[in-house]
Amino acid sequence: MRTSAPFFRPLGRLRIDEGVLAECRELATEIAAPVDHLAATHTTTSIERACLRLVGVDGIEGRGVEAVPIPNRVVDEIGASVGLERGALIPFFDAVASCGGDIDAAADAIAGRALTPRWPQGADRDDAARRAKEAAAAAVNCIEAAATARRDVVERVGEAERPWLYLIVATGDIHEDIPQAQAAARNGADVIAVIRSTGQSLLDYVPFGATSEGFAGTYATQENFRLMRAALDEVGEELGRYVRLTNYASGLCMPEIAAMAGMERLDMMLNDCMYGIMFRDINMQRTFIDQHFSRMVHALAGIVINTGEDNYLTTADAVDSAHTVLASQFLNERFAFTAGLSEEQMGLGHAFEIDPDVPDQILLELAHAQLIRECFPNAPLKYMPPTKHMTGNIFQGFLYDGMFNLIGALTGQDIVLLGMMTEGIHTPFLSDRDLALENARYIFGGAAGLGGELRYEAGGAVERRAAQVLEECRQMLRKVADIGMFAAIEAGMFADTVRTPAGGKGLAGVVQRAPGYVNPVADELSRRLGIGA
Repeated sequence: MRTSAPFFRPLGRLRIDEGVLAECRELATEIAAPVDHLAATHTTTSIERACLRLVGVDGIEGRGVEAVPIPNRVVDEIGASVGLERGALIPFFDAVASCGGDIDAAADAIAGRALTPRWPQGADRDDAARRAKEAAAAAVNCIEAAATARRDVVERVGEAERPWLYLIVATGDIHEDIPQAQAAARNGADVIAVIRSTGQSLLDYVPFGATSEGFAGTYATQENFRLMRAALDEVGEELGRYVRLTNYASGLCMPEIAAMAGMERLDMMLNDCMYGIMFRDINMQRTFIDQHFSRMVHALAGIVINTGEDNYLTTADAVDSAHTVLASQFLNERFAFTAGLSEEQMGLGHAFEIDPDVPDQILLELAHAQLIRECFPNAPLKYMPPTKHMTGNIFQGFLYDGMFNLIGALTGQDIVLLGMMTEGIHTPFLSDRDLALENARYIFGGAAGLGGELRYEAGGAVERRAAQVLEECRQMLRKVADIGMFAAIEAGMFADTVRTPAGGKGLAGVVQRAPGYVNPVADELSRRLGIGA
């Protein structure tokens, strides 16, 4: 149990040019507008599959490596017979009517090609639309209920003290993950992230059921979500504080994983506007369209998104490219607002990744972290530990992590991912996680109150560096606004990585909406969030 001064976000420490700050937000809005239009005029196979999952379609066809998820089979059959330009739900609920109102029977009939989907006309279409709308309302009720249930559990069990200490657990076997996650919670972890099996973001389907064979991570499945949520609820009751669960809504199945997270009451999801594009070579059109739907689900479910700007600094220099992190955060903020997320749900990411041999490294890290804190005063920022410059020197690595924790304490970071001294050697052992928690408890217990005492010299080195990064961010956003988001990515302006609008994986799953497109799930999400679909 940490004992320290009450958590607060130290603001007003830097004299930020409010005009520059306002212009950055205006530019982000301008840049996002064409991307928002793309999302409003297109759908994807993964969005349509997510909607089917939300209304009750689940299961697999076949066994072993030959197994195919039923939502994939249904969407493929609808696409082949009538196309997806008008959405999958009307043809599907027309089939439901033909199967006596049985969703499972209709899904199995379509998947097994015993029933060919059609676009109904007249009274049949009206009936299918009514059934789809009713099912969509029930599905969205379930998502909204997750937010209510979370609030009820937190009120009854107790809230964790901030900052929330975030720890990764990922053995590949969900049944091994559970005892490790509970042990981590008992030792002080407030957020458990079950990192996904390597390469899952490249799979255009979601595995089914509980899994035990992940590589360097555990597959994200609805059953795995359910099992871990139940395990953390159990240990939370024991500890008297709510323990949050995190997974990853990115890649080719971003909307489906978001839907499953909403149904199973996950609390945080990695969900960045460009991560899949930059680091997994997912097609940018597919990513931006899927992102909007997934964030609507997150918004209504009360899920905090974590963005991935920390990854930029693994491929680009953390000093020279500091402004790209800030620019991406402004864009992630704008796309989040468009999808209905509140500021309190925007876990914008950044990282402690400057080469330790750089003079005044700690000063620069302090300037960057304080600048981001002041630019996003209401956001629960997620601060990432050093990884790029970790070596086999575990003693030096432990010190790096201590300095990272100290900057986090001084600048009021809300969500702190624990650094591991063996980051550069192997997948951390339980003992390494124990030491990481000990490091964080010591620093946050001893330095949290110090953040309220610090002031930066007016015109001093910290303030000058922060002003420089903010101005470079403004100049970058101006360039992006001039050429457009897609061209900026193609020019390698983010993460020093070049991607093209037609390149990457998943473009074949992007579908332009026809004038008669119907998606009552998206419509109901938009209505309740008070935004445009």
